[in-house]
Amino acid sequence: MKNLKLPKLNLPDINPSILWRNNQAYIKDEIRKKNLLLTPEEWVRQHFLNLLIKTLNYPKALINIEKGHKHLQQQKRTDIHVYNRKGDSYLLVECKAPNIKLSQATLQQISSYNAAFNTQYLAITNGMKHYVWKKMTKNNKYEQLSEFPFF
Repeated sequence: MKNLKLPKLNLPDINPSILWRNNQAYIKDEIRKKNLLLTPEEWVRQHFLNLLIKTLNYPKALINIEKGHKHLQQQKRTDIHVYNRKGDSYLLVECKAPNIKLSQATLQQISSYNAAFNTQYLAITNGMKHYVWKKMTKNNKYEQLSEFPFF
């Protein structure tokens, strides 16, 4: 087995289940109940899911991973999509690898995905930095928050 060097993220630590197959590492996704190739982005996604579930009390049953949707006639996938108890879109999260800088383009990406869902919250993370916005009811514009909302 290769020596796996994974970056320490600015998120609560996880105790991942890592499986090796054909000299490649796979991480157990507790939402999808399957082993996924352990890429830097997947490392961030699993940490962020842990934050949502264990720290912020988001129910696993209301979380969808890599949900497919159409945007401008193209098939896209949302990294993390959370619903409220009524089944409405609540939070969209775009995850990037730790070495990818969060930029205006990242925000535009999640905003364009949100055109299909109109969620209450939007978030972007690369595991090191995280940003979250809430839609304000008075003007339907998103304002940045200083911390993530509890469910």
